Amino acid sequence: MPGISQNILILYFQWHFFDVPKGILKAWKNFLLFNLNYFSIPLLLKTFFSHWRRYRYSYGRGFDLGRYFEVFTFNLLSRVLGAIMRSILILLGLVGEIFIVFLGLILFLAWLILPAFLIFGLYFGLRQILI
Repeated sequence: MPGISQNILILYFQWHFFDVPKGILKAWKNFLLFNLNYFSIPLLLKTFFSHWRRYRYSYGRGFDLGRYFEVFTFNLLSRVLGAIMRSILILLGLVGEIFIVFLGLILFLAWLILPAFLIFGLYFGLRQILI
């Protein structure tokens, strides 16, 4: 069995500062990728000016100026509405990404400084008891 002859303190530091941080970084990356896919940010950027919910009219055959203007206006409004809705969804997704980045950073740094909190807590707790 690997590690039987090693010191338990060395094994603890290896686990705390190398093994678990790798897992935290991997989980953090998975959360970021999930959020991108959940809000479909790459797809929304590719289809930014597409019609909203594919609502569009056909111009039909022949040329009727009134019909042409009506269809053009509706199709333009459908594209503008699509861009507005996609902008809102992209913004929500990016806010979620920023939230995940900051929360992941706080979690990662908190994990790294936990041993210092433990040592200081034991030191000050024993100092209170002994005084």
